[in-house]
Amino acid sequence: MDLENPVVKLCIAGTQAEFRGALQEARALYQQAWERARDDYEACIAAHYVARFQDDPEQKMHWNRVALERAEVVGDERVREFYPSLYLNMGQSCEQLGDQDEARRYYDLAAALGVRHEAVLPKPNNREDGKNAKVNINP
Repeated sequence: MDLENPVVKLCIAGTQAEFRGALQEARALYQQAWERARDDYEACIAAHYVARFQDDPEQKMHWNRVALERAEVVGDERVREFYPSLYLNMGQSCEQLGDQDEARRYYDLAAALGVRHEAVLPKPNNREDGKNAKVNINP
């Protein structure tokens, strides 16, 4: 990753603001990164960070999808290492929106790249008491 890239610099500054607890500053820096993105690579990075600050699950899904779609358009080595995180974020968004099958699909994609995720998803043959069971979907 090019640490001198202006969008990357904004995202780094946003992350530093998060660590300091300056969440509004972080949100503003990520939004600036999105607005300054000049290509799909930069847009992928910025959208990934913008997604983190969405309170609405539908908006979080939107931004996670934008990040993944922009990475797919780039399609070269620059984004290869992003995919596990992008897939996990999509899985979490699907899980929050109640689409367990799609969440499982994204978690499996991340697992195929070496990143395991333990999710709380209903078992395929749901428990009779209606409670979710904790399952490791990537044994």
